[in-house]
Amino acid sequence: MNITNDGATILKSVVVDNPAARVLIDISRVQDETVGDGTTSVCVLAGEILRQAQQLLAKRMHPMTIIEGFRAATDVALKTLESIAVDHRQDATAFHTDLLNIARTTLSSKILTSVQEHFAKMAVKCVLNLEGDTNLKNVQIIKKPGGTLLDSYVDDGFLLDKRIGLSCPKEISNARVLVANTPMDSDKIKILGSRVRVDSHTKLAEIEEAEKARIIAKCDKIAAHDINVFVNRQLIYDVPMQALSKKGIMVIEHADFDGVDRLSLVLNADIVSTFDTPNSVKVGFCESVKEVLIGEDRLIKFSGLLKKTCSTIVLRGASMHILDEAERSLHDALCVLSQTAARESRVVLGAGNAETAMANAVEKAAMKTQGKVSIAMEAFAKALRSIPVIIANNGGYDGEELASKLRALHNAGKTDFGLDMKAGTVMNVRHAGITESYMCKQHVVLYAAEAAEQILRVDSIISCAPPQKN
Repeated sequence: MNITNDGATILKSVVVDNPAARVLIDISRVQDETVGDGTTSVCVLAGEILRQAQQLLAKRMHPMTIIEGFRAATDVALKTLESIAVDHRQDATAFHTDLLNIARTTLSSKILTSVQEHFAKMAVKCVLNLEGDTNLKNVQIIKKPGGTLLDSYVDDGFLLDKRIGLSCPKEISNARVLVANTPMDSDKIKILGSRVRVDSHTKLAEIEEAEKARIIAKCDKIAAHDINVFVNRQLIYDVPMQALSKKGIMVIEHADFDGVDRLSLVLNADIVSTFDTPNSVKVGFCESVKEVLIGEDRLIKFSGLLKKTCSTIVLRGASMHILDEAERSLHDALCVLSQTAARESRVVLGAGNAETAMANAVEKAAMKTQGKVSIAMEAFAKALRSIPVIIANNGGYDGEELASKLRALHNAGKTDFGLDMKAGTVMNVRHAGITESYMCKQHVVLYAAEAAEQILRVDSIISCAPPQKN
């Protein structure tokens, strides 16, 4: 069971047969993979564009004429969006403020809205630690029930949700870490029906001693890598555990696949399965490895990593449902922020400001266009203008009234105004710091227009009969 208001998560869970609905789900998925946010907006805008197209089709306008008008309107809208975007990358203070504002805007519609300031700062800190990298595997999220959402924090180290072996050292300084995925138990006879016959207890003991000697020899090879911490994906049984602990090696067993993969990434270490060539294996280094207590659980913390681009976010909350939704919300913010910090640093004003500016520009362009194409362009502008209406309606206000006020202000030259959902009026959103990622808004318009065009080009649907059961 999922409890969520995340558009991408909802659409992934919906089973549909309608081809048009599948197209909308696809663009939501692509929006989520490309930018991370705007998944609901892209579907809403595509639906409004199709609603306007349906009215034009009812007036017997040809689909190709509608598509031509929509294409022209999309070009005007995207050029307008680019013209109103601002870039503060060269000003570190202003750019940091932009990132915080984007994070606040992204989190404002999610479960974290009541603690958006706290989580916005956490998200920005993690993204700035990435230093231009967009690989969010460098940001680990640990969820531990208990406490409140405000107890969540960012840790500069790496946390592994496992326990240290019982007979091993509990803290290691100047750690040299070997990460492995190898069996550490006796060989199993894998041929079905195989049997081993012995005629005495002595020979059985000899077999066990040979297996023990083989395991100890493997432990000697591991120790030859000059390490003091050994992390293995698979189980480590008593004999190898004792053999390694006697050599002063901290042993961590049965680490999950994702944990081992992330650990090798943050330590810049190889994941090995054989130990015959220690000189060719890349071993990880960090200042210390020790157990820490989070809530009622013990985790292993790797501190002082050489790779400074890694962060760990520890989420606290009342239940796993809240933590799962908080993780989804935070992931959206991290995606948008990482794209803004690494690729496209421009931002635009939110709260319906950008949509109103684009709609006004499209309407002005339609007035200068001859023929039925201008009617299609006006319909596209109406679709853009419906976004502020929907925002206001969702806030419990009269959407049409607020959208008309916003339109009048923009026509009067007050282009910094947008919707104020706290007071139910309009305000200067630039002064309020309500900004969104330019890249996110650009992809919303582009994907919605492309999806609408694809659906408009369909003139018939051929459904295949389901396969017959014998």
